[in-house]
Amino acid sequence: MKYLIDLHVHSKYSEDNNADPEETVQYALERGLHGIAFTEHYSYGASEFVEALGDKYSSSILLFRGVEFSADEGHCLVFGFDPDNLIQKHTPVDEIIRVADTMGGVVIPSHPYRPGTSLENQIFDIPGIVALEGCNGVNTPEMNAKAISAARKLGLPYTGGSDAHESENVGLCYTEFDQEVTYENFIDLLKAGKYRGIDIRKPSGTWFSLFE
Repeated sequence: MKYLIDLHVHSKYSEDNNADPEETVQYALERGLHGIAFTEHYSYGASEFVEALGDKYSSSILLFRGVEFSADEGHCLVFGFDPDNLIQKHTPVDEIIRVADTMGGVVIPSHPYRPGTSLENQIFDIPGIVALEGCNGVNTPEMNAKAISAARKLGLPYTGGSDAHESENVGLCYTEFDQEVTYENFIDLLKAGKYRGIDIRKPSGTWFSLFE
């Protein structure tokens, strides 16, 4: 059985949208996702609501906490620890990776080829990245294809996440894991790399997946 997790979701607590977290969870359930990760902008504390929602929906869906952190070079998804009091905004990404390694977490550059907020080709010079975000639901197909190509050149897996800022957009991209995902093994699975990003958007009337 494949496990489908949207690894990049925002809510109103990112303060750049009005998406209600519980409504997002309900859309995720309708779309058959096994889990989502709320990755609010710049603050792990902003996703504290996940603790109560996780209890409420514990029998239905996995709800993870992460953060979309603004490194000096661009945006990164950080999972596995609370960076709020450990890392300042615009810290160089190699320092973020060092702290993540110490704390048992992981760093994944988000939308690496979106102009203005991304690491772009700097990813080739930064060791310690466990994956790239290859399928992002806000990106153009060309941006995602470039990220997937870079991941393959680096010998890294690539994830998928909707980057949803509206509840109904959750699951437009997601990560397909080859084995059961749990709260206990989530970080180990991200490090192991047995997954791929999937994009199910429908441009020009044609379904497509950038993994295929």
